[in-house]
Amino acid sequence: MHRFRLPSEVPLEEYPKPEEFVNEALSIVESANKDKLTLRLMGGIAIYIHSREYEELWNKLGRLGQKVFTDIDLAGYGSQREKYVNLLRERGYQVDNRLLMYYGMTRQIYYGPRIPMVEIFLDKLQMNHTINFVERLEADPITIPLTELLLEKLQIVKINDKDIKDVIILLRAHEIGYDDNDKINLEVFDYQGLLDDWGFWYTVTTNLKLITSEVEKYEIDQESKSIIINRINRIVNYLEERPKTKKWIKRASIGIKKKWYNEVEDWY
Repeated sequence: MHRFRLPSEVPLEEYPKPEEFVNEALSIVESANKDKLTLRLMGGIAIYIHSREYEELWNKLGRLGQKVFTDIDLAGYGSQREKYVNLLRERGYQVDNRLLMYYGMTRQIYYGPRIPMVEIFLDKLQMNHTINFVERLEADPITIPLTELLLEKLQIVKINDKDIKDVIILLRAHEIGYDDNDKINLEVFDYQGLLDDWGFWYTVTTNLKLITSEVEKYEIDQESKSIIINRINRIVNYLEERPKTKKWIKRASIGIKKKWYNEVEDWY
């Protein structure tokens, strides 16, 4: 088997256009549904699918471009891991057996003839903080739910410009509420453990406050800025005002003197 070719190693003239990534991502989810498998999109592609009506904002932020997407990220269930391998192989993807042995219980990494890489995260996303997918993947037919999409970005301790822009777009495109019907569902922050895990809470609220100031530097209309900031403030107020567990309170007393997040290990 030839060596895994990373997206960064694909020459620009060979690189798939953004719409190819989106079309293939949607096709994978559709194929999984036909096989009665649960796969949901994550990351920038999922945010784009949920906010295509704000393409002008994507362009103003400089978020769309030739290499806007590097891979297709999916969430699935560990109980279906072997069936995912068969599904992706039928679509022409290959799996690196070494990576499958090392990460196979939590993560599957594939590479393909056109789309350079596909990753499937099983049951949870374990990065700087953990996002659980159990009982959540059915909330949306195509992607992980909007609150988990938001948390996927906000759990990054060293959040970068691309992820900040994704959060800005996601918050401009969706209202805040208490259900998963095209809304950022506030109650999910509790389900995902932010009122019990001070570290997760701290990373998320710190990033939201950072994004409040970052919004001002972009050349986007004032109405959009106001809507985004108001929605951030509503989330932050919810997270600050909701009662916390004793575990949260005890950990909060230690603060950042002790590391509050997990290091992320690069697999390549």
